[in-house]
Amino acid sequence: MRMKAYVLRDIKDIELKDVKRPRPDAEEVLVKVKACGICGSDIPRIYQNGTHRMPLIPGHEFAGVVEAVGKKADEHLLNKRVGVFPLIPCKTCAACRRETYELCRNYDYLGSRRDGGFAEYAAVPAANLIELPKAVSFEAAAMLEPMAVAVHAMRRARPHMEDKIAVCGLGTIGLLLVLFLKEAGFKNIFVIGNKAFQKETVLKEGLPEDNFCDSRREDAGRWLMERTGGAGADVFFECVGRNGTISQAVDLAAMSGRVCLMGNPFSDIAFPRDVYWKILRNQLTVMGTWNSSFTGKPDDDWHYVMERLSCGAFSPERLISHRVSLEELSEGFEIMRDKTEDYIKIMGVIGE
Repeated sequence: MRMKAYVLRDIKDIELKDVKRPRPDAEEVLVKVKACGICGSDIPRIYQNGTHRMPLIPGHEFAGVVEAVGKKADEHLLNKRVGVFPLIPCKTCAACRRETYELCRNYDYLGSRRDGGFAEYAAVPAANLIELPKAVSFEAAAMLEPMAVAVHAMRRARPHMEDKIAVCGLGTIGLLLVLFLKEAGFKNIFVIGNKAFQKETVLKEGLPEDNFCDSRREDAGRWLMERTGGAGADVFFECVGRNGTISQAVDLAAMSGRVCLMGNPFSDIAFPRDVYWKILRNQLTVMGTWNSSFTGKPDDDWHYVMERLSCGAFSPERLISHRVSLEELSEGFEIMRDKTEDYIKIMGVIGE
């Protein structure tokens, strides 16, 4: 049987093709993809760096319906609506033995190391599925991965309710982080962005206008210090991954503050000596965060997000700026590559 899929044959060489439909291995299922989101990391994979092997079908943010199950997969999954955790842990390394699968040393990954979700069908390990309640749409489920990444950072940094919290960078992850912080009840959130539509979005979501700094027009350091009484941020989330903003995060953190680095680096990162001194003299905690926790248990990041979606506390669909068909998904790649339009989340809607 055949299907349509975007096949990345080489860097910059991606095409919607008619290919053989995958058959699930013994512990896998076949997911009929219903929605797939384009992640910011997909763009350098397609146009700059390539994937770990090629040809390959990219896409790691997707959801759908289980259409077939492998011989050892649970048959009750058949016809279930599911979201997909894209990281496939080895289950044998030290991290996996602790069930911190996001730290696996020998992981596989849908959409970058094996075929992913920019297709009509995808073969997925049954262990990587999370069933969707009726209240959760396929589009929302296709955003589970970036939502869980934002929640993972929030839970790693463990802000206190009285803390002054700064978020620098309002890509999809940074924006979702702000919304989850707000939903969790945090009030003192100060956001640094550099696009008018970012400001418009967070103000619509209830952030006070005085709590947003457009770094193109204002000195973000002076702005934040004025709003924190000169103390700086107790928790600073850096969601950009550039030398300047990482140094700024350290520079603007309060004494004994926490700096949570979330942004994928654009290049080598080097601290000026004076900035490094601040880590020492202010006794800062600088932490990294990557991916999200998925153990299949109620206390992991994915189940936290699912619980908030299920009870109606969070509606990520309102962040979808573009809805396109599978055939039009390549237009979404180009919008994100060339920045020809403002966008938050470009979502592929596939099938009925």
